[in-house]
Amino acid sequence: MTLDEAVALSLIPDLPRRGLIDRLRAGDPSLTEAARRLTDTARAVRERAAAVNIHVLPWNHPRFPAPLLVIPDPPPALWYRGTLDALDAPAVAIVGSRAASPMALETATQLGGDLAQRGITVVSGLARGVDSAAHRGALRAGRTIGVLGSGIDRMYPPEHEDLAFEIARAGLVLSEYPPGTAPLPFQFPQRNRLISGLSRAVVVIEASEKSGSLITASCALEQGREVMAVPGNVLTGRNRGAHALIRDGAKIVERADDIVEELALGCAGAPVASAESTTSGDPLLRLIRAGEPYDLDALAGLSGVDGVRLLPRLLDLELAGRVHRIEGGRFLRRI
Repeated sequence: MTLDEAVALSLIPDLPRRGLIDRLRAGDPSLTEAARRLTDTARAVRERAAAVNIHVLPWNHPRFPAPLLVIPDPPPALWYRGTLDALDAPAVAIVGSRAASPMALETATQLGGDLAQRGITVVSGLARGVDSAAHRGALRAGRTIGVLGSGIDRMYPPEHEDLAFEIARAGLVLSEYPPGTAPLPFQFPQRNRLISGLSRAVVVIEASEKSGSLITASCALEQGREVMAVPGNVLTGRNRGAHALIRDGAKIVERADDIVEELALGCAGAPVASAESTTSGDPLLRLIRAGEPYDLDALAGLSGVDGVRLLPRLLDLELAGRVHRIEGGRFLRRI
């Protein structure tokens, strides 16, 4: 599939996302036909976006984030402003209340900064409250990724325009929606699956029983990501959603070290050698023939490990320089 065909699919607002990558890899003729009808429009949109420093990453590009290729409902392309290097480090999402308390804002800022200082990319939704505090904390020491529920040129909330530009200097602002897309309410819950999908874990700070952060946590569970929560005041009702996650088994987070230890990440976000990584990484490499590309489904079939659990091991091998990704989200063993 060409770049403009992938871009064309991103212009179709009601395009079904469920199972999309499998259909694309199989060359689904209905998708190909839908894309080809819009390629001229797609090219024009892409060129106008490039003029204002907004670029697009199709699903089959080697730099497309591999974790999104294995979620149930991936996007056909990502629009972005910033540096794709922000995708190279392990990522953790921090989400929470928009009408956050001072304590929640302080906690999000501290966690964001401490994680970034350890070389971990902080992912959030550029919303008011906890999201923006986590981004600002991360910017003090490292990189962060903001995922929008609108086109990158239609910032919501509008007062975060400057924050978005600051994020893009060293990190990324991403959206599955093409430039010009208005911030419609239904798009924000939909984008939450990308926040969790990009991340090794989702940390929830101050979420009520009806908080949108619980949607992100639910997406994380479906995608096989870790869910963690910061406990809070039991008297205000602001923390009932987060406490419900803890009752259901979410790890309690009081400091960044709790996250780092749970995910077995060391300094600069590097994976810590463990019994599991030692026993699974090397056998996995032995299954991959040098010079032969494998997609995640093929590796899952060879190893007997499902894709959700296999992907973190592949990403660890990639960070260690033992495999690298090529077009279409496939993996190639380094010789």
